[in-house]
Amino acid sequence: MKRFRLLQPHLEQNEPLVAVAKAAGLAYRTAHRLVSQYRRDGLVALVRKKRTDRGQRRAVSDKLKAAIEGLALQKRPLPVSALHRRGIKLAQEIGEPPPSYGTVFNIVRGLPSGLVTLAHDGPKAYADAFELVHRREAQSPNAIWQADHTPLDILLLRPDGTVAKPWLTTVIDDHSRAVAGYFLSFDEPSALHTSLALRQAIWRKDDPRWIICGIPDVLYTDNGSDFTSQHLEQVGANLKIRLVFSIPGKPRGRGRIERFFSTVNEMFLCELNGYAPGGGVRGTPTLTLAEFDALFRAFLLDVYHRRENAETKTPPVERWEAKGFLPRMPDSLEQLDLLLIQVAKARQVRVDGIHFQNLRYISTTLAAYIGETVTLRFDPRDMAEVRVFHNDKFLCRAVCAELAGEAVALRDILRARNTRRRELRGILRDRQAAVETLLELKRGEPPKKRVAPTPEEDKKPTKPAAALKRYRNE
Repeated sequence: MKRFRLLQPHLEQNEPLVAVAKAAGLAYRTAHRLVSQYRRDGLVALVRKKRTDRGQRRAVSDKLKAAIEGLALQKRPLPVSALHRRGIKLAQEIGEPPPSYGTVFNIVRGLPSGLVTLAHDGPKAYADAFELVHRREAQSPNAIWQADHTPLDILLLRPDGTVAKPWLTTVIDDHSRAVAGYFLSFDEPSALHTSLALRQAIWRKDDPRWIICGIPDVLYTDNGSDFTSQHLEQVGANLKIRLVFSIPGKPRGRGRIERFFSTVNEMFLCELNGYAPGGGVRGTPTLTLAEFDALFRAFLLDVYHRRENAETKTPPVERWEAKGFLPRMPDSLEQLDLLLIQVAKARQVRVDGIHFQNLRYISTTLAAYIGETVTLRFDPRDMAEVRVFHNDKFLCRAVCAELAGEAVALRDILRARNTRRRELRGILRDRQAAVETLLELKRGEPPKKRVAPTPEEDKKPTKPAAALKRYRNE
C-alpha cells in the first residue's frame, strides 16, 4: 500500500510518471517497472520480494551451523562464549573460516523457543508451555463431577495429643463449581475415603443449605489406585456412572478442583491457628479434626457456595439449581451403602453378638443367625453401629452398647430367643412329619391324619427351660 500511494497520482490522475517518480524518490525505471507489474497483476505485484536465502547464515556453512545448534541444544546448556570457542575449533577441523561471536549468538538466538524448552527442560515442560489445550465445559449440573485428594496446609491435634496434617477428599460439580461431598482424615487416601466422599455427595444432606446431590453422568479423576480400583469400577457400572481418567502427568484437565484447593488455602486455612505452608507454622495448633470439620463445613456452605465464582460470575449454589432439574438418585441409602461402604471381613454371629474391631455388636434379629457367617459394612466416622448383610441382603443394624450409649434390654433378648426356638420347633415338626409319611407309604400303610398342636400346647416346653447364661462381671 505504501508503494501504491506513491504511484497513485500517476495511476488515477494521469500525472507524468517522471514527476511522480522524482517526487517519490524513485528511479524512473523502478517506477515504470512497478506500474507495469501493477497493471498486469494488481496490488499483489507491489509486495516487496523476500530474499530466497533469508534466515540462512551466509557467514557459515549449513554443516557448521547445524553443529553449533546441536551444541546449544545439549541437556546442560553452555554459555555463548563456550559455544563460540567450540565453533572455532569445529571450523578449523573442517577447513572453514572461524565464525564471529555475533554469528554464534545470532544462531543460538534464532532457535525456536519450543525446541529449546524441549531440549533443556524435557517433554513435560514443553507440554505445559507449548501444547494446545482443550478446555471442556459441562453443559448442566451433575453432568461431570471431579474427585481428588490433597493434604491440607494446617496442623491438627490427634486424639493422642500429637499434631499432623489432615487429608481432604473432595467431589466437586464441574458445571457449577459446587462441592457435592468431602471427607477428612489423618490417614492417607484410600478407596474407603473416596467411597465415603461419594456417599455424602450422592445422598441428600441433612443441612438445608447444602442442596447438591444426585448421581453424576461422568466422574473425572486422576489415575490413583483408589480411583482405578475394581470396587469403584463396579460402583460406576451399577449406578451408570462413566469413569474418565486424566492423562498421567498432565493435571490441567482437573484445574477446577485444583483451583478449589487453592481457594481453601487462600481464604480459609491461612486464618486458622496451626496454618503450616511450606516449612513454617503460624500460631499453635489447637484444633481437633472434629472442630476443624465444623469450621470447614461452615466456610463451605456460608462462604464458598455463596460467593460469586470468578469464571462463571455466579455463586456455585445458584448455578447448580438455576436449571431446576431433578437429580438422578439411588433407590435407598441401604443400596448406596451396599455399593460404596467398604466391605469388612466375614464375621460369625456368636451367642453374645458379633465381635468386630474389639467391639461387640448386638441386635435381636441376630438370634435367628447364631453360627451363621455374615458381612459387615460400616462408616468409620460412626462405629456405634454396623450394617449386617447375609447372602448380600440387608439383615439389620447391630449396635455397640459401649459407643451408642444404649443397650438391648434383657426382655428383648428373651423374646427373640423364644421366638427363634418356636420357629425351629415348627420346622422340626414339619421335617419329622415328612419322614414319617414317607416311611408309612413305603410300608404300604395309609398316611395318618395328624392334628396340628394348639398354640397352648406349642407353648408347653418339653424340657425345663434353660437358664439365661450369665457371667461373673454381670
